[in-house]
Amino acid sequence: MMMMSPPSMRVLCICLLHLAALSTLTSAGNFYKDFDITWGDRRAQILNGGQGLTLSLDKVSGSGFKSKNEYLFGRIDMQIKLVEGNSAGTVTAYYLSSQGPTHDEIDFEFLGNLSGNPYTLHTNVFSQGKGNREQQFHLWFDPTKAFHTYSIVWNARRIIFLVDNSPIRVFNNLESIGVPFPRDQPMRLYSSLWNADDWATMGGRVKADWTKAPFIASFRNFNTDACVVSSGSSSCASKSTNSLQTSTWQEQSLDASGRNRLRWVQQKYMVYNYCSDSERFPQGLPPECKRSRFL
Repeated sequence: MMMMSPPSMRVLCICLLHLAALSTLTSAGNFYKDFDITWGDRRAQILNGGQGLTLSLDKVSGSGFKSKNEYLFGRIDMQIKLVEGNSAGTVTAYYLSSQGPTHDEIDFEFLGNLSGNPYTLHTNVFSQGKGNREQQFHLWFDPTKAFHTYSIVWNARRIIFLVDNSPIRVFNNLESIGVPFPRDQPMRLYSSLWNADDWATMGGRVKADWTKAPFIASFRNFNTDACVVSSGSSSCASKSTNSLQTSTWQEQSLDASGRNRLRWVQQKYMVYNYCSDSERFPQGLPPECKRSRFL
């Protein structure tokens, strides 16, 4: 976990108290209020008065939902419990995305596994319609046995992917060296459970076992502290610049403890990094790969 020194913790507590009193951007989620079920013909179900949601997949169809709001920077948290047992061929996707051929996107995708093998967490960042920035991880826990929190911190300087508040990946704004960064297009939050057995598990060699269907993924405790965009205007634009109203995500980076945790995750649990794949980029690795991933 990311640890703070006592003075930093006191400052954070003071800021959070003011945020609780002043900010209207923070929202503890209700699935009825915050999301629309977009496909699946009743395979997606909102439960417990809006406190939970399940997606299911069978041989006929998967299912999905999207946020009612669009966001331009913020912190998004969701607790997810993934498909249990033999989930080969399935993908549970949880991501931010704009629309169109030059869309931006920030991806968590959980690639199903043959029983006894680990899930693969696939991450990617698209900017101006260009992706190809995949990093993949195994997890240090079984994500099917309990809910775990998957978070996206997105500000003007960087994107941080977090699992149970541990950073696993940072994508910095390097527009200064010509790398496009998602900062102009509002994005909605999407999630879906779908059949990708042509590629998801061992490159498609292991197919979905439909005798195990329906496959079910569960969601709860959606939380957002973000700038909501409506009719072209951001909710953040109308807020005072008083530093007491500044959410921590707006300037969030990694302290020494966070960098150490990131290194630990990447050294022990990263299973693919596009920045190490010279065969894929014979003309040279992308320019952001030359910069430290720990900044």
